[in-house]
Amino acid sequence: MSSQKIVFIVGPTAVGKSELGLELARDFDGEIVSCDSMQVYKEVVIASNKPSAKILKRIPHHCLDLVSVCEEFNVQKYHQHALQAIAKIHDRQKVPFVVGGSGLYMEVLLDGIFPDAGKDPGIREGLERRAQKEGLQKLHKELVKVDPESAQQIHEHDRRRIIRALEVYATTRIPISVLKQQREGLWGKFSIPIFALNTDREELYAKINERVDMMFERGIVDEVKSCQGIGISATAQGLIGIKEILSYLRGECDLEKAKFLMKQNTRRFAKRQLTWLRRDERVRWMNISKEKDIKTVYEEIKGDIK
Repeated sequence: MSSQKIVFIVGPTAVGKSELGLELARDFDGEIVSCDSMQVYKEVVIASNKPSAKILKRIPHHCLDLVSVCEEFNVQKYHQHALQAIAKIHDRQKVPFVVGGSGLYMEVLLDGIFPDAGKDPGIREGLERRAQKEGLQKLHKELVKVDPESAQQIHEHDRRRIIRALEVYATTRIPISVLKQQREGLWGKFSIPIFALNTDREELYAKINERVDMMFERGIVDEVKSCQGIGISATAQGLIGIKEILSYLRGECDLEKAKFLMKQNTRRFAKRQLTWLRRDERVRWMNISKEKDIKTVYEEIKGDIK
């Protein structure tokens, strides 16, 4: 195992990951690798809570602004960019801090990603039609039969991953959970401490609501309207913040309803983030509370990294 480190700072949205990551990167002469599925889009600044130009000048960041919002993006592209960034940071004898809330992005970095196997557009389109007609729950029950391990990890409302798992099985006759075991990632090659931040649910939800209010004050509606003008890809349209504002711009709901839905969907997303991370026994949880504030958590992590 290499003596070089890669430090992960993960957790639900709005918990304080970015601020903590910045402080740690400053103290350890590090650079930040974003682990956020929204920050890859150039035009999405407010909706993704992207760091300011002042922060970017102070601490180098990677995996930001990779594609235009009109382009498709996937986890394989992220995997490639992030690995390149980590390698270059190590070449500079610095510490990569992988900071963000995407459990899937974290997983592919740690455990690798299997080759682009099991792709069949015809099968996928058929599954999409069935999901529309019969409902996702029925497809999820089928997944339980052919790949119970994946079914246990995939939420019954996660359309994309259910369809992908069934597509792989239909094409290869091998469960996607088995293919994943053939992957090779960063884990075991480097010293990789993984710290997951969390806080009281009411406190977290209050922070989420406050952040959404701030996004509207900063002009998220104009930002999404501008993106709409150049075209928004299918992958980008599904992102929280973009999809709710698009509904408003299409006249499907009023502005207050869009804001309400954005807060609700962000809270649900945070819950899914926590569920994903809790499945990973490699994660060390750092709970922020009145008894243990962010400064105390920072000192604990700092001591463990040294």
